[in-house]
Amino acid sequence: MTTERVRWGILGAGNIARTFVGDLVAQGLEVAAVASREATRAAEFAAELSIPTSYGSYEALVADPGVDVIYIATPQAFHAEQALLAIDGGKPVLVEKSFTNDAPEAERVVAAARAKGVFVMEAMWTRFLPTADAIGDVLERGSIGELVSVSSSHFQNLDVAPTSRHGNPQLGGGVMADLGVYGISFASRYLGEPTSMLVDGEASELGVDLSASVLLRHGAGRTSATLTRMDAPGSNRAAIVGSDGWIDIDSVFYASTSFTVYDGGRGQRELLRFDKPQHVGRGMQFQALEVERCLSAGELESPRMPLDESIAIMRTLDEVRARIAAARSSSVSR
Repeated sequence: MTTERVRWGILGAGNIARTFVGDLVAQGLEVAAVASREATRAAEFAAELSIPTSYGSYEALVADPGVDVIYIATPQAFHAEQALLAIDGGKPVLVEKSFTNDAPEAERVVAAARAKGVFVMEAMWTRFLPTADAIGDVLERGSIGELVSVSSSHFQNLDVAPTSRHGNPQLGGGVMADLGVYGISFASRYLGEPTSMLVDGEASELGVDLSASVLLRHGAGRTSATLTRMDAPGSNRAAIVGSDGWIDIDSVFYASTSFTVYDGGRGQRELLRFDKPQHVGRGMQFQALEVERCLSAGELESPRMPLDESIAIMRTLDEVRARIAAARSSSVSR
């Protein structure tokens, strides 16, 4: 980077982009431009959030010399083509989760970034929160012994109509892409890539996955369980279990929240209570700070969200969705 201050360009002008920009501005980071395929929408977004420049094309945003890094905030179905556009333009890019539509797309994005020497990171914002840092400290100290299992539930009552973003396969809709990815990434972070899986779930008539129950084996006898659906509410809690204790993570587990550490004795004694951290906004600024740190250090990917892991997570999502689709096809054919 040639400038001391990193200037962000926002590709997409929807709700997630609005949250991201709000958190960056509250943190004191600089947002230089926004782009949408509709110039009017981009201009309105820029005026609302005091962004100095707006564009009616993504190509113009990437070509802007006043933009140092691109944040992609569009539906999953478009992530790969837009990431490749930014990479081809030599712009570092933060790609909203899920990283891409499928694993082959993820592999193409990563290969292009590495060939071009351009920084890329999946925007799994929950990994960079103070809560995640505190959990990492507990595990590093060995407070719960060797990791054995993790579990999570993620339920939201969303619009799953075929015309909605969540229910439309052309927009990358589906519970695994929007909600289940949190649980799968959570398991991947602590236990690594799975070696086998059991899957049950429900798909819509259009083939969009609506719910999933995913049991993964990660080797060495370790397992994870991810429960998710997008047509009902839930507590959205999680747990990390070790040989000598466990961590109960309060709702909602993937955001800034509290947790309790217990030992594994018969008394199940509470070892530590971590209260919900206080910070501005939702907390999406922490992943942006990691991007800026990496750029300053000359790193082409983040050690906290490695590109190979993003590809592996996409492989898991693909396999889960394929099994749910196959089960539905078998049921319909009977």
